[in-house]
Amino acid sequence: MEQRRTWRVARLTMIGLVLVGPLLVLWALGGEAGAQQRKPETVTVLRCPLGCGIVEGDTILGSFVAKEHPWLVYQTQETPGYIYNVREMAQNKTRWKTTLFGTEDTIIQLGVHGGSPELQEFLPEQIKIKWKLIFGEAWWTQGMWYVTLDPNLKKIADLKGKRIGLGLRAQSDWGMDARLFLEIGYGITSKNADIRHLGPVQASEAMLDGKVDVAVMGMGTDPFGKNWLVAGPMRLLEASGRKLYYIGMDKEAVEKVNAKYGTTYMTITVPGGTLPQRSDPLLVGVDRGYTSSHPDFPEHLAYEVVKTVAKLAPRMGELNALWKVSSPETMVNGLTDENAHPGAIRAYKELGWWELRKQFRPVTYPQ
Repeated sequence: MEQRRTWRVARLTMIGLVLVGPLLVLWALGGEAGAQQRKPETVTVLRCPLGCGIVEGDTILGSFVAKEHPWLVYQTQETPGYIYNVREMAQNKTRWKTTLFGTEDTIIQLGVHGGSPELQEFLPEQIKIKWKLIFGEAWWTQGMWYVTLDPNLKKIADLKGKRIGLGLRAQSDWGMDARLFLEIGYGITSKNADIRHLGPVQASEAMLDGKVDVAVMGMGTDPFGKNWLVAGPMRLLEASGRKLYYIGMDKEAVEKVNAKYGTTYMTITVPGGTLPQRSDPLLVGVDRGYTSSHPDFPEHLAYEVVKTVAKLAPRMGELNALWKVSSPETMVNGLTDENAHPGAIRAYKELGWWELRKQFRPVTYPQ
């Protein structure tokens, strides 16, 4: 009797395994398929005008993400410039949880001074939002040095009374920064000079045509000044074959602007031989570019963007010059526990990069 009962139990157990086993397999496969089929989440990134270089670099990033990330969609949107970006993000609440934007430390800092006389035409309203930094892109010098065909123009102070070609008002560096340094640093205004907001390329073309005396210029680099990205307008002037003369920034002018607005503009020396026809070093102004977000931007997306960029940047640097200046130091320079997005901070700590930020001057919010 005992043997018969044991046999019956064994037979029932076998039947149960036969019936339940396939269900367990289907459950496991369904879970794996569900992970693979996670609903895509799109992050839109506001950048700058087509041709600024960053749009092209971000397009490559979006292409890599599309091929290699199971659910993240990284979508770049061309815009009139970084001034537009910060104003759009401040005014359009529907973007706060879905959109990143290109900006600079100094735009964030100047936002609280929006509406003041010097900033009225660039930032007509005050922006008090304490934006969160996701990752650093590069150090930018646009708007803080010049090129001319006139050998008699040696300093920015010499531009008083001259025709000056600048970038557009919607452009933070080429337009706004250039005006701030002219006015605050050197006392050069539209009342004592002919200041024209033409656009970077147009300003260079106007100088070659003799319509302006000097054109604002720019380039980017990494936090150590090892790799330099010479801007397109500079290459245009180089291709002209004309004799070029360079006008750098003065540290005193940078200190005046920082003292007035609580900004973190800096200076950096461009090594001799970096620029066409220039064998001597050149001191220029510099600020720092970032991909940023509203504080409401989801933590998991901020985390995913940082981890993805960190993974892909070395390979993208082989295809696009912008990504050659990217490095762990570039991504974390200026970030702090207060100004960085919590999701980004978590990613940097996992990468082992968070302590690298201490080498650099932090981005501060004016009180």
